[in-house]
Amino acid sequence: MNDIRLVLTVCMLIISTPLIQAQSLPVGTVALEDFYRRSQLNGLGDSSVSHTIRPLFSGSSTTIGNLYFPDSTSQTDLLKVGYTRWITEDGKFKASILPLNFQLRFNSHNPYGWNDGAMIPAKGIQNLISGGLLAEYGILSVQLNPEILLAANPSFEGFTKEHYDVIAARYYDFYNFTDLPQRFGTQPYSKASWGQSSIRLNYKVVSFGLSNENLWWGPGIRSSLLMSNSAPGFKHLTLNSIRPLKTSIGSFEGQLVAGRLEGSGFDPSIPGRSYLGDSLYLPKSDDWRYLSGLAISWQPKWVPGLHFGLTRSFQSYSKDVGKGLGDYLPVFFRFQNLKRDDVISKTDQYGSLYLRWVWPEEKAEIYFEYGRNSRSGNMRDKILEPEDNRAYIFGLRKFLPFGRRAEEQILVGLEVTQLQQAAAKTVLDARSWYVNKYIRHGYTHRGEALGAGIGPGGGLQSLDVSWIKGVKRIGLQFERYVHNNDFYYYAYIDSQDWRRHWGDISMAMSSEWDYKNLLFNARFQYIKSINYQWYLLQTDPNQYFTNGLDKSNVQVQLGFSYRF
Repeated sequence: MNDIRLVLTVCMLIISTPLIQAQSLPVGTVALEDFYRRSQLNGLGDSSVSHTIRPLFSGSSTTIGNLYFPDSTSQTDLLKVGYTRWITEDGKFKASILPLNFQLRFNSHNPYGWNDGAMIPAKGIQNLISGGLLAEYGILSVQLNPEILLAANPSFEGFTKEHYDVIAARYYDFYNFTDLPQRFGTQPYSKASWGQSSIRLNYKVVSFGLSNENLWWGPGIRSSLLMSNSAPGFKHLTLNSIRPLKTSIGSFEGQLVAGRLEGSGFDPSIPGRSYLGDSLYLPKSDDWRYLSGLAISWQPKWVPGLHFGLTRSFQSYSKDVGKGLGDYLPVFFRFQNLKRDDVISKTDQYGSLYLRWVWPEEKAEIYFEYGRNSRSGNMRDKILEPEDNRAYIFGLRKFLPFGRRAEEQILVGLEVTQLQQAAAKTVLDARSWYVNKYIRHGYTHRGEALGAGIGPGGGLQSLDVSWIKGVKRIGLQFERYVHNNDFYYYAYIDSQDWRRHWGDISMAMSSEWDYKNLLFNARFQYIKSINYQWYLLQTDPNQYFTNGLDKSNVQVQLGFSYRF
């Protein structure tokens, strides 16, 4: 509650001052963020914008007016919809009110969902509220956009106590090396944070500042290997482009960050488990982690719509960070084989290469991201065994005509994410994605994965079919989500029990709609879990194939955004 009072007090102090645009559109902004990406498929906007390094900034999108009002092309249009903005007579100081956002989520049986920022994995109802102000004076911009989360966080059926003790021990063998608790404590959960706030100095195409915003790197829509909004935003220094830098060989976008990651402080499973009288949970270090990350995208001028990119990240506990430039910026200086260097092994490294190709003539796009983690061996190993320690994302989307209605279209999208390791030896050596033997928080922040929300060993196949008209969208989504097969093979490798894969099959109906200054969103999803928590109902020892512990979950999401 003290955090909530602090954020509200700062908001009131700023509102009481006399009352841009280095304006940013927060990662995950309902309806608007994907609207700009979809627009490229229709040949609108600047094809040099990759949409792979976000948040988006004003000047880098298809809109000329304001990022929150995509149909506006001038200040006159903004005034017609009631856009609120203050400008001093000399034009040096500008300010505006950021949208008021309210999002509600309800899970009936167990936590489900990702790419939700400050929300936590929880059963029951949780609410996320945000809003604030944006001000600019010269090259200085201040965006105050705090978030308040309130979650009921009731108990639910987690990693079942019916599992044998040896399986529970192997569960902790895995989750003691990453910070992904099933439940965030035993009480209702509330948290106030700076949310999508930042202080920046902006000059031409470059911005430098201090930020708490969520970041997204890579071409994926449902998943990103290194940076997504599955976890809350984290405090970081950032040097980034705010629109593409034009050169003789094409356009470049980029971001360099130095940030602070924190742990959740919760046991992997509540209630905890013990083995032979000893607690299986190994408490993690209280030390915070230093993150150094880099993302670069290049759009060759000879092939409009084609974008190549790379991402890198290093993390280490603050006590292990040296004093040299290479210690603070390892993304530029460290290329050694981490598996064989005792000093470097105190860091956790990830990297990926990606491609996004937009074909406006076909109203389609295709994208791919391939990543390796810090235990990938030397270059010879990477050539001989490219599947070792790898993860990948593949997707495509295409617009289809909707009869004779030129302003309406059908959008079909397919995306596949694979984090499961290809070899059992990789899992046994704790080399799964987002897991690390030394940095036992893994690649997480406050208890959630920084990258793909499906987590270590996960696999996701997603099919979307949507009716589109401008910002408005009505869609159906079908997904198959396989939970942590890396743990599954580790836990049951001795018995070679191939029956226990935990998979979710889901169908969702969703809608996004704009009306004047309001944006509405709604989503209803039914999830059928097969072999929930990898558990079988073995009632007949003579019958090998048997049903598992199957569960049903219903998720409801409702929200609105009021644009001042």
